[in-house]
Parts: sequence; C-alpha cells; structure tokens
Amino acid sequence: MTAFLQRLARNRLAAAGGAMLALIVLVALAVPLLPLQDPNATATAERFARPLSEGHLLGTDHLGRDLLSRLAHGTRLSLAMGFAAALIAAVLGSVLGIVAGFLGGRVDNVIMRGVDMLMGFPYVLLALAIVAALGPGLVNALIAVAAVNVPFFARNIRGVTVALAGREFVDAARLSGMGNLRIMAVEILPNVLPVIVIALTTTTGWMILETAGLSFLGLGSQPPQADLGSMLGEARAALISHPHVAVVPGVMIFLVVMSINLFGDGVRDALDPRLGAGALTRPLPATVVDRPAPPPLREPDPPALLAIDDLRTEFRLGRRVLPAVDGVSLSLGRGEAVGLVGESGSGKSVTALSVMRLVASPPGVIAGGAVRLDGEEVIGAPFEVLRALRGRRVAYVFQDPQATLHPLYRIGDQLAEAIRAHQPMGARAARVRALELLRDVRMPRPEDRIDDYPHQLSGGQRQRVGIAMALANNPDVIIADEPTTALDVTVQAQILALLERLRRERGLSILFITHDFGVVAQLCERLAVMYAGRIVEEGPTAEVLAAPAHPYTRRLIACVPEPGAGRRRLEAIPGLPPRLDALPPGCAFAPRCHRARPDCGAGDIPLRRAGARAVRCLHPETTP
Repeated sequence: MTAFLQRLARNRLAAAGGAMLALIVLVALAVPLLPLQDPNATATAERFARPLSEGHLLGTDHLGRDLLSRLAHGTRLSLAMGFAAALIAAVLGSVLGIVAGFLGGRVDNVIMRGVDMLMGFPYVLLALAIVAALGPGLVNALIAVAAVNVPFFARNIRGVTVALAGREFVDAARLSGMGNLRIMAVEILPNVLPVIVIALTTTTGWMILETAGLSFLGLGSQPPQADLGSMLGEARAALISHPHVAVVPGVMIFLVVMSINLFGDGVRDALDPRLGAGALTRPLPATVVDRPAPPPLREPDPPALLAIDDLRTEFRLGRRVLPAVDGVSLSLGRGEAVGLVGESGSGKSVTALSVMRLVASPPGVIAGGAVRLDGEEVIGAPFEVLRALRGRRVAYVFQDPQATLHPLYRIGDQLAEAIRAHQPMGARAARVRALELLRDVRMPRPEDRIDDYPHQLSGGQRQRVGIAMALANNPDVIIADEPTTALDVTVQAQILALLERLRRERGLSILFITHDFGVVAQLCERLAVMYAGRIVEEGPTAEVLAAPAHPYTRRLIACVPEPGAGRRRLEAIPGLPPRLDALPPGCAFAPRCHRARPDCGAGDIPLRRAGARAVRCLHPETTP
C-alpha cells in the first residue's frame, strides 16, 4: 500500500486531482454542519443578486435562493448519485463478466448476447428511454445511468476472466475440490479486482456527467431539490442576462469531473507494475544523458573496436537514485567474443542497452562515462547519428524473441523492414535478402518459414530469426543478451555453434551476456564478471575459470553442477544482492563473502590490473 501511495504521489497531476477531489468530498460531507442558508428558501425581492452581495457570497438565482447553499447541497447530491451509479454498475457488470468468462459455453453466450443488445443502443438514448419508462426522479435516473454502464464493466471483466480461467492456478483449485462459485470468489475475483478499481475510478466522472445531464433535462432531481444538473438547467433562461447563475454550477461540474479523471488516471498508472514511477510520459527514443563531460580518450591496448569507458547509468525515481551501472570499463576487439557474467540484477543488460542509449528514459539516465565505436564517441552523438548506428554497425539479439518479434507481421516482412531501414532496396530484393539471411542462420525450410508468423515457429527458430535480423545489415558488433536462456540444451548448442561460425566467417565482435559459465567457456575468449553494477573480475576465459581471483567469481563457478563428476556438494551464495540505493561502503560483496575483513568496508576498492587479469578485491582467492 505504501508503494502504491508513493507511485501515486509522484504523479503530480494525479496528486492535484486527488487533493481537489478530497477537498470537494470533505466539504460535501460537512454540509449539514456548515452555517448555510436553507437551499430552498425563496426571496423574490433578492432574485438574481450578484456574487459578493450582502448575505450571498455567490449571489442568488431566479427565485432568490442562495447559490452557495444550493451549490453545496447540489454537489453533495451529485457526488452521491455518481458514486452510487458507478458502484452499482461495477458490481453488476463485474459479476456478469466473471460468470460469463469463467463458465463459458452457453452461459457466456446468453450473458454476452444480452450485453451486446444493450450496447447496440446509444447509451444516452437508452438512459432516456429507461427514465421515460420509469418516470422522472432521482432514483430512476440512478437506475438508468447504472444500467447503461453495466455492459462496459461486463465486457472488460469478461475479457480478463477468460484469460485467467485457463491458468494453472485455476486448474490446481479445481483439482483440490473447490467448486466454481468458490473459485470465482477466491481465485478469480482478487486477480480482476485491480481492473475493476481502474474502471471504477476512470468512469465515475462520466457517470456524474450523465446524472447531471438527466437532471438538466428535468428527468433527474425534481424541484425544489437541487443537484448540479438541475441548477444548470434552471439557469439556462438567464444565461445572457445573469451568467453567474449558470457559471457557478458549471465550474463545479468541471472541477468535480476533472479531479476524478486526473485521480483515476493516476490510480490506473500506480496500479500498473510496469509503470513503476506512475508517469504519464512515454520513454524517449534515446536514453537521457546527464553527465558533466566525457572522460578523456584513452586508447586501450590492444586497440578496441568498441570501448566502454567508466560508464555510469542510473534510474532516477523521484528522489531515489539507483546506480545500475557504476563505472564500468570494458573493451571489445575486432572479431573478439567477450562474456559478461553475473547474477540477475548485477547490471549486465543495462550495460548492454546503454551502449546504444536504449535504456528507457524516464527513469534511465546515463550519468557519466563514454562509449566509443572505432574511436568515435557514441553517448553524446546526435540522435540521427545514433539511429544510423543502431542495427547498422551495432546490433542486438535479445533473450526472448517472442517478445521482440511483432506478432502480427510475417517473418519475411520483419526481416525486410530491418534491411530497408538502412539500405535503399526494393521490396522484392529485400525479400531475396531475407531468404538468404534465413539460410545463413540454418533455418529449416526457409522458403516455407519466411511467410510464417512468430507464433508458428519454435523457440529455437524464433531465436534464429532474431539472429538473422541482427545480421541483416552486416554489423561490426553484435550484443547478445542471454539469447540461449529460454532454450533447451540441444537448441542452445546449435545457437552457440551458429554464433561461433558467423563470428569466424564474418569477423563479428560479440558481447555475450549470460549467467552460464558453460556458454562462456564454449564461445568467449575473455570474461568479465559483474556484481552490483561494477566489474569485479576480468581476464582470459580459461585463466579465470581455472583460477578465479574474486570470491564472488569462485562462488558462481562452484554453483554450476558438473554432470558425471560424482557426488559433489552443490554450492550456493548466501544472502541476496544488495539494494542499489543502499549499497554497503567499500566492497558490495563483503556482506556475503567468506573472506571479508574489516578493511573491505573502509573505502572504495579499485579494479587492480596485472597483465591481462584484473580483480576488484583486497583479499583475492588467488593473485592474478
């Protein structure tokens, strides 16, 4: 709950809307305690008194009734009507949606066809027809507004329920002997409740407008009872001569509806875990750069095709700053394969995405360092230059090709799009080139696969398509972010062999991100180990695996099972990685390290180099 409130508070528009709504609701609740005049007391001698008149702060209407008193009572009634209608529609619509989506079959057809019939009528005309049939009055207007909004909730909740009904936890509940009613109440309802809350908060303002509209037409509250709609309806005759009579309820309707809409949008964003900051903005096309100045050019030895120099990337969430990458320096030679290894959350993927400024902003910010490609600075380059480099000279292969491939486009069309983004080529020539790429990555029957959709391919075939897209423009560097994690060992071996063959034939440089030392040993010549956003060990792969210097590296290697090696204790690293916004002083691994000493937390520990090896440790396992 605290995290939800914090995300909501970071959205300034939502916070302003919530504050305004809370103020309006508090005043409406306090109406019986406030020293207000009788809202129905007429005084024809004081009719149309202007605002700030003696005894009438907002003036009077055509019957001399005090506008402030009628506004307070009318706002109270309109809020009650809108909230009640929204709650009734949400409850009835959600029940119908859950029952239809969970039971399916004939029950689903009967319920949803009835909902479709209601949605076939314009909702305003349907509300008018219901009130005309039942007669004017507040209760009948409430029934009409609730009834026309039930289909909205029913269809939304039914769609969510259909997706949940086939999930494993529902099957497990059935196997445990739970009945349908209990499953819907215990398993389905808690999962759809956030959707109900979001729909409720975003439609309440619209329902207040609908009830006000019925009262404006004389079908809601009846004289002398006041709500905002009836006040506006009574004022239309004097709109030209005495506009304040209409402006007062009109402004209140605007404030109420606007505050509810802003607050509802904020609740929707705060309840969505993908929008951790509750922001209303979309990520920028390139990561924001906020660094004092790029570090001076330092030519690595041997010369590097891609050089990452003291890179620092942060996630800024309000006042919190999470240093995801903290001073990473790494080089990649031409035709070289370098492995980047570490636990989940160590900063490997953020480092890779920072190379071409692909970290989402907000909240990602590159706060320091430089990335140079063939000696040219990339981080500070204009977006047009950066866009030309993406996919042309530096390409990515991501972990989940199902998420990176567009589900509605054929494989051949997506490959052709990647090719034509950087090469002036006709559609037919691009298709021929796409077919060649599929053959290069050893796709079975490429002539048939080129017209398939991603869901028609296996995981290994989709990953081959991802590699083909990366190769589409003959890049110099491929950054592979755990491309074999979701694959079985047989397909994984095929993908690794494919990458190694392409590296030899095309002279590609590969930065391979993984947590699997077996993959690193098979593909990579050099190895860098990351922990808490920093590189803690680096060196030739064979040397690091044979004699790891950093305790973290040794523990990671010890966690790898060895099939056929006999009985051996499977190691585990105690504790959890530290929070990035609360890193311990000195060595971040010290709280989990069996070799930790008091001096490990005394101050910053540099990455000490000795020949081709480097280690960030005061008490290494072995001396490089």
